[in-house]
Amino acid sequence: MDSRPQDRVFSPSPEFLERKSRLEAAFTLSGPDRIPVAPIVMHYYPTRLKAISNREAMYEHERTALVWKEITLKHNWDAAVPFGSLLMAPAMEVMGITQFKWPGYGLSDNQPFQWVEGEYMRQDEYDELLSDPNGFTVRKLWPRVSKTLAPISEMAKMAPPPLPFLSNGYTLSAFIGGILSSPKIKEMLHKFLKLVDEHERFMKVVSDYTMDMMNNGFPLPFSAITFPAFDWISDCLRGMKGSMLDMYRCPDKLLAAIDMFTPMTIESSIMMAQQTGNKGVFIPMHRGAGGFMSDAQFKKFYWPCFRSLIYGLVEAGLTPIPLYEGDYTPRLEYLKELPEKKVVFHFDHVDRKKARDIVKGRFCFWGNIPASLLCTGTPKQVKDDVKELIELFGEGGGLIVDGNMGIPDEARFENVQAMTEAVLEY
Repeated sequence: MDSRPQDRVFSPSPEFLERKSRLEAAFTLSGPDRIPVAPIVMHYYPTRLKAISNREAMYEHERTALVWKEITLKHNWDAAVPFGSLLMAPAMEVMGITQFKWPGYGLSDNQPFQWVEGEYMRQDEYDELLSDPNGFTVRKLWPRVSKTLAPISEMAKMAPPPLPFLSNGYTLSAFIGGILSSPKIKEMLHKFLKLVDEHERFMKVVSDYTMDMMNNGFPLPFSAITFPAFDWISDCLRGMKGSMLDMYRCPDKLLAAIDMFTPMTIESSIMMAQQTGNKGVFIPMHRGAGGFMSDAQFKKFYWPCFRSLIYGLVEAGLTPIPLYEGDYTPRLEYLKELPEKKVVFHFDHVDRKKARDIVKGRFCFWGNIPASLLCTGTPKQVKDDVKELIELFGEGGGLIVDGNMGIPDEARFENVQAMTEAVLEY
């Protein structure tokens, strides 16, 4: 998550331009001066080193941002991690969000936040979603994912009188006043005011952090975030179990929903990138890895929407950065179809030698030091793993070193530092 403040002037320093050029040269395989080291994401690693609880990290954003800045300066990375991966916990609490639990909201103080897997849309509701997506969202989805929005759902079920009848001082005041004065709506409005305060506070932290990191010479690799359409449906609507059953029980309706969501995944990313002035688009990918679905299912349900997303972003002049979560070795052949030197591949688990045959000379390889090494290994083991990455992908300039899923919460400081030292040594 990234924001570009409108009331502060940014003048790029030589250090900022050097790091930005290094990162972009790795993205496009155009010969960086050296291999960059840049985490794509992190959560509690910096605050844990400072003995700050996970709950404090999620509610005291100003404090967390300072610690994130400090750890970036210590490790001297080539980019700053975009702020916001710890969620807007206070704002989400005001909204009564049901799709997450976090420390202080359903979990103890030092547990990490968790996604609540569930079927927020039933299988028999596809027709309603497809025929009236906005109405269905207000009537059904919002009250299921937000306790605070339940009164809006009740209002949406009411048939309003003809609007011209309300276009006079008598009826308009009475109608609007009658709705807003109901106890449930009044309570919701009070929460909305609190939501505004919490949202503005959080966005100020994001804006100040972004500007501070840039002024200290650290670019941010992306601003916009999106998912492939299948993941939107599987994650946010049907749940993993539901979406997997849908591939067998109602494949045509699932495909129709994917077709409906795909343009949204593209257009929303373009809008966010334009607002922030950052061309990078982060794409966490959840259900397409080997083990989640067969190759035939991947080809039918997942690959078309992901491919459309990538090409839509590239055609808009943006840089897609998919994070291939899980084992993507079985999907490597598909990736050859993507536009070369336009897409950055961040891998979680993959057969590196097989990936080299597909990726080298075509795409930037970002990753993928195992979390197990960063958490329980030694600096020498981390350096040896970085050396292997450099030997496989370093030639040609298309490599960025990082953990397989960014920096894990329990990573040892000396092991994370060894990633940077290894690049400088090798």
